[in-house]
Amino acid sequence: MAQASHLDGNLGTIAALVAADGSGAHPVARALAESSASIRDVADAIHALCMLHGRHPGAIDHAIASNDDDVAEAWLAEAAQAFTVERGYLAQLTAAAGPLPSTPGQAETEAAILAQRHALEMLAQSARTGCAIGASIALVLDWRAIRTMLDAAALRFGVLPAWLGLPLDADTMSLVAALSTSPGIERAMTFGAQQVLAQHRALWDLLDARRSARDDQ
Repeated sequence: MAQASHLDGNLGTIAALVAADGSGAHPVARALAESSASIRDVADAIHALCMLHGRHPGAIDHAIASNDDDVAEAWLAEAAQAFTVERGYLAQLTAAAGPLPSTPGQAETEAAILAQRHALEMLAQSARTGCAIGASIALVLDWRAIRTMLDAAALRFGVLPAWLGLPLDADTMSLVAALSTSPGIERAMTFGAQQVLAQHRALWDLLDARRSARDDQ
């Protein structure tokens, strides 16, 4: 919860969710950031993340397209620009990681990740006021932990880590304060955040199952 201690209001709620349920709290994500992690497990994670977040338009791009609130426009534009860099970084790491490790159930894995991507897109296009921006905020906050794993992989693959241009926490806090005009909107933002974190947890769980399947071959 220290990650959220300096944040107030609804952003504090979302940041607390990220600290408790986000990628940084998942043992698989943490293990993959260690120098002792299996290269094929790291490569598998990079390929999966590229499938989930490496295509355009991404979740934040969809949120921009569905956004009708001028207050969120600048923040979303900054986040979308940052994720343009992240997509390029994922593509670079995927190339450096080499072929996808041979794993039983590959077709089922691809179907599961595509379903997760579709779920993120639906959240980003939700007509429920606050849902899309809450999802985008959770993605931005959780991405920092994901970048820890990606940067560790980059160093092992001889790739220079990309500059991380995500919106500052202070700017995100200002945005949430401006948008939190009713309990209903706050609940919708929290719901969007929870759903993004659930998709990320499901991805790490899937990668763990794939690791086990490879070990059993």
